[in-house]
Amino acid sequence: MKRDQAPPAGSEQSSAPDEVTSRTVEQLAKQSSAGPLPTVRRPWSARRIPAALTALLIGAAAGTLLFDIIRVHAGRPASAWRTRLADELATRPLDDTWIRIGAVVIGLLGLWLIVLALTPGLRDQLPLRTPDAQTQAVLDRDAAELLLRDAAMRVPGVSTARIRISRNRVGTRADVRFRAPADVKADLLAALREELDRLALARPPRLAVRVRPRRK
Repeated sequence: MKRDQAPPAGSEQSSAPDEVTSRTVEQLAKQSSAGPLPTVRRPWSARRIPAALTALLIGAAAGTLLFDIIRVHAGRPASAWRTRLADELATRPLDDTWIRIGAVVIGLLGLWLIVLALTPGLRDQLPLRTPDAQTQAVLDRDAAELLLRDAAMRVPGVSTARIRISRNRVGTRADVRFRAPADVKADLLAALREELDRLALARPPRLAVRVRPRRK
């Protein structure tokens, strides 16, 4: 009698990743078909460059003013630039042209900082749907455009395709050959929708497809 051979020791371990992958795909499918999509926030930029520039300018101005004040307390005369600045601010009227220009510049800089503080930034990163609400995943916008362009180029009749992804829109322009533009447009819409479902974007943009015959 032949004895039953035991399965290899690594067979159970090799099947575990496949089970995890299938479970993850099933969770994503259930989540996408479970009605409205959950709210996913965009990642916030650290704003390192604006913060560093603001800190550098404020630090330089404060350091220069503090150095001049220490000189005055040490018995030396105030710097010429501070004396002139104090005289200009005391004598120039509020309706002066340079006063208005300075006020506008300072107001625009302040508005720019407020916009940076209240907006997330990172427009080149598209948030993805995840089975876990605590997990955050993003996809680079250029990579998404490349994947959609490859999907468009696989449609029969499409010779060239250009994809541009904005916040709420996927703009597609394709040149076709050897087929009717209307038929190519229908196949192109179906291919792009399928690719968008595969990307699993948290905020799927709407499709805007323009098809034209290729000029000889």
